[in-house]
Amino acid sequence: MTLTKALFFLIALCFTSTQAARFDIINRCRYTVWAAAVPGGGRRLDSGQSWALDVAAGTKGARIWARTGCNFDGSGRGKCQTGDCGGVRECTAYGAPPNTLAEYALNQFNNLDFFDISLVDGFNVPMDFSPTSNGCTRGIRCTADINGQCPSQLKTQGGCNNPCTVFKTNQYCCNSGSCGPTTYSKFFKDRCPDAYSYPKDDQTSTFTCKGGTNYRVVFCP
Repeated sequence: MTLTKALFFLIALCFTSTQAARFDIINRCRYTVWAAAVPGGGRRLDSGQSWALDVAAGTKGARIWARTGCNFDGSGRGKCQTGDCGGVRECTAYGAPPNTLAEYALNQFNNLDFFDISLVDGFNVPMDFSPTSNGCTRGIRCTADINGQCPSQLKTQGGCNNPCTVFKTNQYCCNSGSCGPTTYSKFFKDRCPDAYSYPKDDQTSTFTCKGGTNYRVVFCP
């Protein structure tokens, strides 16, 4: 390798590493959760434990969530009461409702990161999703007792379902791309104003930071 090529390689490597984002995933619940991330896989987190996850620049459609009530065998097969991702410890697919979601897309339009907390798949654990670098300070939280206050029609073991999972109608699932707030979505929105409460709840629920920002996701903050 020539000196010029070596210098170019090092510059490119440094640029890539500075653009990658670090996600510190922390469990402050009093119980064990199995953190899940797509991309990223999964990790058991006992109370107080954390998981540092590096995510490549340009990643989109990404999610981080907590799974509860999990049991896995030595081969990594098993099941979780909430947030199960196909019966495996290392997630490659999204989790099953109900699960509180941290969603993000990195280095998108105008080199901005877009991030949100979504209750469109229901709620299982309280969450804080906040930037930790780049001068970006606007974090989002959903810490209400949604499980305890969940409407009886949505209540399920370990969490609070979204109405689409329960009723499977366009009014709640927005399959046609046309839907509005409902009594159930307002239940979520009243308790967690910064979180997505139904599929078209973009205006008050999507936040941005400059690309290259690092983040922290806390379960039970």
